Amino acid sequence: MTLSIWRYAHLALAIISSLFLVMASVTGAILAIDAIQEKMPPYRVANFDNITLAQSIPVLKQKFSEISEIDIDHNGFVLLKGFDNEGNEIDAYVDPSSGKILGKQIEKSAFVEWNIALHRSLFLKETGRAIIGIVSFLLLLIAISGFVLVLQRQRGMKRFFTKVVKEYFAQYYHVVTGRLILIPVLIIALTGTYLSMARFKLFPQSDIQHKEIAVSKVDFEQQKIADFEIFKQTKLADVKKLAFPFADDPEEYYNLKLNDRELIVNQFNGKVESLVKYPTTLLLENLSLDLHTGRSNIIWAIILGIACLNILFFVYSGFAITLKRRAPKIKNKHKADEAEYILLVGSENGSTLRFAHAIHQQLIDAGKSAHLLQLNQYKTFSKAKHLLVFTSTYGLGDPPANANKVLQLIDRNPQEKGTQFSVVGFGSHAYADFCEFAKAVDQKLETQDWSARFTAMHTVDDKSASEFVTWVKTWSEQSNIPLATTPALYAKKPKGLQKMMVLDRTEVSAEEHTFLITIRTPARATFTSGDLLAIYPADDNRERLYSVAKCDGNIQLVVKLHPGGLGSEYLNNLKVGEVIKARLVVNASFHRPKKKAVIMIGNGTGIAPFLGMITKKYKEIDTTLYVGFRQETDVIRKHRLFLDKQVKQQYLTNYQIAFSREQNHCYVMDLINNDAVNIAHKLANGTVVMICGALQMQKDVERTLDKICLELNQKPLEYYKNNRQVLTDCY
Repeated sequence: MTLSIWRYAHLALAIISSLFLVMASVTGAILAIDAIQEKMPPYRVANFDNITLAQSIPVLKQKFSEISEIDIDHNGFVLLKGFDNEGNEIDAYVDPSSGKILGKQIEKSAFVEWNIALHRSLFLKETGRAIIGIVSFLLLLIAISGFVLVLQRQRGMKRFFTKVVKEYFAQYYHVVTGRLILIPVLIIALTGTYLSMARFKLFPQSDIQHKEIAVSKVDFEQQKIADFEIFKQTKLADVKKLAFPFADDPEEYYNLKLNDRELIVNQFNGKVESLVKYPTTLLLENLSLDLHTGRSNIIWAIILGIACLNILFFVYSGFAITLKRRAPKIKNKHKADEAEYILLVGSENGSTLRFAHAIHQQLIDAGKSAHLLQLNQYKTFSKAKHLLVFTSTYGLGDPPANANKVLQLIDRNPQEKGTQFSVVGFGSHAYADFCEFAKAVDQKLETQDWSARFTAMHTVDDKSASEFVTWVKTWSEQSNIPLATTPALYAKKPKGLQKMMVLDRTEVSAEEHTFLITIRTPARATFTSGDLLAIYPADDNRERLYSVAKCDGNIQLVVKLHPGGLGSEYLNNLKVGEVIKARLVVNASFHRPKKKAVIMIGNGTGIAPFLGMITKKYKEIDTTLYVGFRQETDVIRKHRLFLDKQVKQQYLTNYQIAFSREQNHCYVMDLINNDAVNIAHKLANGTVVMICGALQMQKDVERTLDKICLELNQKPLEYYKNNRQVLTDCY
């Protein structure tokens, strides 16, 4: 609850002030650049910090016949106003140790002046200044609330700068840069607020008034200025301004303004006639101005410029995070009260939903009645037989925003007796409370008198598709519902797509409804046989993936046309020369092992990656192919010609084809059974089995191989799986 309050406060403040923050940040960055450029002219002399008034004034008085005042600005430039010995008016920067004129005072450009006015008052005078003051205060509150959120995320100050788990770009750099720029942003906000308050005189005001000085009637003898004790003690670096007396009159004095005080100095003997210390409010105002503008230090000006740019990034990334956290739109084919499979998702930024959606879609495709919804929408589901919970953990073991009520809802909404449940937790081992909320949900469900555990709770670290697939396999085997077990199918979908051209294609065979299509990839694209081509036929988020063969540097697909199939109909309608947008997905778990004997097993379009793997030209490496089709077609005859050529060139040891509807009237499993002794021997000697094709074929093949391994090798197929000798890519 506390986390939500801080988060909503942080968001609300950002929304209210975002437009003004963007304007103030852009103009602030420009003014920071101006502050840096101000220090570029060579008007600051060497050893400036060590030069005293006693050293400088005699030199300047000798060089110039009359001096009205000297100003030392925040850059350490000495500006002198007066007349030279020839009567020429002087208003220029000078070298305080030699009196040499260094250059004229530089006027700010109209563009900079425009930005100053916009930054200070929005061109609305006092009303604008008030608005900017309020925005500065809101920025201060945003920085404080952001600091609290990072503290909660990192579990305290000691871990404040420890590693941040990268979920996505906006989230990661919002936190990382926020920690680095926190102090500059706090200073910008605090000083901006103080300057606005000082502008509207919200602090006690005190005028700088010197005491009345009694003028002595005694004629003073002019002492050497170099001997004035106050001038000997005062360095130019501490001086803001020194006004000279107008005439040799006892009633005329030096008016010396330092950083923290103002002095009246007798022009004849250097006696301090009056001293007034500046009030604390004025000192704070001057300090705030220095810190807010970066005018006193070039390094600080650079930091302020970076901080201003970073505030712009905060605005972008903050809203990007908010949009990502919005309740996602979920489309369901079946109503919640009609579904047997209820998938419940707890997700802070939508990444967990991706995994749940993939399972939901496969259940629908398998003909099951399934409904996907958020954990906070938990209720009594009248026909539910399975509850599948996918949830992440946020903060210190806290629930995601769309799951903060579910523990109470579970108690209040019982299901039918015997309803089975499975929980998958998503998190990161970088945090001590790894999947803590998922564990809480799992324990809550386990204690219900109506619940029955279907699978043990499973955890996924850092959105690992491979770890998720481990649960998929377990749940799929226990439920007897075929689910895809290729990790790349559950991997995050990037936004960037590449343009690819159709080079060649065959017509659809009437018997098998399959066709070959060859696609040219961009020159820099890297892939290998067994990787996946992801296409987006409807130009939306719906993705279809196909195993690829790499042939002569191009992609070759073997596609089966399904009437009404989103992906296959799209590919079938492509013409030679047509350009599509797609992406290549690395499928490292299904790459051909180097210099190892391989048994390739597939059916239908599952032959595609094997066609490319065979052409990798591992000569004299034992490579055997078992593949099954319904009947022979023109496409399959092309496969035969290709395979015969590879056997002749010794890149393929041998191959066998099963036709279920003609010729030998058998299946791939029959080919494997007939060659059982040879296969068992090869497995025992380290050969790798690769299986590609339909999920049902995979299950049948694995049952057959398991039986062979137990009978002939006295070891189950699981042994070879654990030894990474069985690789699968089935769908």
